[in-house]
Amino acid sequence: MKNKLIKEFSLFENCMDRYQYIIDLGKNLPKFPNEWKIQKYVIEGCQSNVWIHHTYNIKKIHFNGISDSSIVSGLIAILMQIYNDCTPNEIIAIPHNIIESIGINQHLSIKRNNGLHAMLKYIYATAYKYNNIKL
Repeated sequence: MKNKLIKEFSLFENCMDRYQYIIDLGKNLPKFPNEWKIQKYVIEGCQSNVWIHHTYNIKKIHFNGISDSSIVSGLIAILMQIYNDCTPNEIIAIPHNIIESIGINQHLSIKRNNGLHAMLKYIYATAYKYNNIKL
């Protein structure tokens, strides 16, 4: 997945094209039910409103997310491509700097980068939470 994303992002000649691609990815997120737009699923530390919900089933974690910002929704879509339907161990094994290696964060504001790292923190914390559960 990492190499695919690196290749996709290397095709764009400027940051505006990257932003548009990120926005387009966000438009294709699965529907996020309104009943999940509650404080329990809010990701603190994001400039925009961000909600991420997860389920754990058959040793895999599935994430759903949405933001009121189109760029942040696109970032969520990228995170879902990387981390969705992985086991906790698979998530933990993914390098924490994967976003930097893809180059997504290069043109984000400091606040957007902080929000991106808050989302990553939630994903890794969720993986560690389920890492020791035996079914």
